[in-house]
Amino acid sequence: MFERIERVPGDAILGLIEAFNKDSNPEKVDLGVGVYRDAAGNTPIMRAVKEAEAILLKNETTKTYIGSHGDPRYAKVILPLVLGADSPVLEQQRASATQAPGGTGALRLAADFIYTQLPGSSIWVSDPTWPNHLGIFMGAGLALYKYPYVDAENRLDFASMLETLKQIPQGDVVVLHACCHNPSGFDLSQEQWQQVLEVVKERDLLPLIDFAYQGFGEGLDEDAYGVRLMAEKLDNVLITSSCSKNFGIYRERTGALIVVAKDQEQMENVRSQIAIVARENYSNPPAHGGSIVMEILESEELAKDWREELTEMRDRVNGLRREFVEALKPHGLDEKFACVAEQRGMFSYTGLSAEQVDRLRDEFSIYMVRSGRANVAGMSSDKLPYIVKAIAAVCK
Repeated sequence: MFERIERVPGDAILGLIEAFNKDSNPEKVDLGVGVYRDAAGNTPIMRAVKEAEAILLKNETTKTYIGSHGDPRYAKVILPLVLGADSPVLEQQRASATQAPGGTGALRLAADFIYTQLPGSSIWVSDPTWPNHLGIFMGAGLALYKYPYVDAENRLDFASMLETLKQIPQGDVVVLHACCHNPSGFDLSQEQWQQVLEVVKERDLLPLIDFAYQGFGEGLDEDAYGVRLMAEKLDNVLITSSCSKNFGIYRERTGALIVVAKDQEQMENVRSQIAIVARENYSNPPAHGGSIVMEILESEELAKDWREELTEMRDRVNGLRREFVEALKPHGLDEKFACVAEQRGMFSYTGLSAEQVDRLRDEFSIYMVRSGRANVAGMSSDKLPYIVKAIAAVCK
């Protein structure tokens, strides 16, 4: 049986990790792996997370199952974080949250729900999008198509995006990045979100909003603008939320699938189907990460400290973007890479070609994805001169 199975290439980003670890160059820089890094190159455990885990270690009394929808307390803290404490959607009881194994697990829940309960619906993703979107949605059996997002000049192509959305068949699903677009870093303005809303309403499309980076763009509430707009103005919305980045609990796999329906009865109908999908996928979600989030958001003191540290992390990344462009001025490349300062989140579509990325790796031990996507959080002020000099060399 197994002799017919062929070996396939490994994940490109995970391959970068292995190559980086084997590189003996003391100047090496990792701009590939999508995790937050501090100035020392570490992915730290946030202060509030350490405190919350200490509380859990002392007070936790059981390791029993938490149910297919997860801990109800988790839903109570995640829904207002995503939709807003004063959200009319919550007041109308139109929203439900199902705890999931990370944002990725939430996306798979959404994909399986769409496939089983909305037969015939195709799904549309931005071009480019997070590569795992393709595997998740096609793996669930959905027909997948793309709408334009970044043009050949490495700019947000909103006009082409909107024109394509206007052609999408009624009842199809459109995947939107709430903020900190992965991999490009180009986000929609509030005015552009309004225009997308009108097209979604006119075409009767179902938005699936991937909200993986809340708090890493402009702020917790600012980053939720598009999510809250869609949830309040539309009858049906799917939202996948992740706590991996904004709580720094990547390995704890903590996320949620949020369903917004026309009314409470329809929400409960959908919720019952989501429970079956979760049961068939993994039965119950892991509890530890959700417990950390609950401890933090239920504590005024811990929540305040968490928000402050998240602000520090966001400001560091946005500051690095500006420093990077400024450092390119002596090389005459600041205008070419000006988009980096305009983008938001950890990632940047730099505009570097695959060949230039290869040269950065082979000649300078600077690692990034061959699409030119760089993790800005992997930079540091002391390494910027080396990074900039290398980029200038490959751009000659």
